[in-house]
Amino acid sequence: ISRSRDKLRALQLIGNTGVEMPITGYVHFSRDVEAVLKSVGEPPFVIKLLEGTQGRGVVLTETMDAAISVIETMKKIDANILVQEFISESKGEDIRAIVVGDKVVASMKRIAKPGEFRSNVHLGGRVENYDISPEEEESAVKAAKILKLDVAGVDLIQSNRGPLVLEVNSSPGLEGIETATDIDVADEIISFLEDKVENTDKSKPIDI
Repeated sequence: ISRSRDKLRALQLIGNTGVEMPITGYVHFSRDVEAVLKSVGEPPFVIKLLEGTQGRGVVLTETMDAAISVIETMKKIDANILVQEFISESKGEDIRAIVVGDKVVASMKRIAKPGEFRSNVHLGGRVENYDISPEEEESAVKAAKILKLDVAGVDLIQSNRGPLVLEVNSSPGLEGIETATDIDVADEIISFLEDKVENTDKSKPIDI
């Protein structure tokens, strides 16, 4: 759980195992800003506060100068910052997949409101049921396994080079995805845990 909540560490672990992700850089010192931006590629860039949630602290910058300006402003509050390539072909949509054990038990698509690139519901986005592809499911399950999570919400984005993992959440909310998919995700989690306990060597501690 602590690994997934440390976004930088989680991205490092996932990225080192071959799971596809958007190209991402990390900025802590002002002297590194231009070098990190160039390592990510060409603008536009997505600039993220490492501690941001629900789409807050996420800015799309159209030019190199705009990206530098945003980063320098964020640095005034001693923030830790991620710089990520912008996947234009996703068109403001991403996928939330709930991984339980070795499979995705429910998945939905989140769609940004017009004029917005962030698909978070808290920012006016909407959700709908989504039939996840085998390739997307494989990426989601693998990302959760890398962080040693039996239950996780994995956010993915579709790109021209296939599905990309954006983030792994160790304590995903269930209300939105249960409403969108009409699947009792909580029951799926309980059933998985019951089976795990039933099949566990009673002489050893239970790893949940």
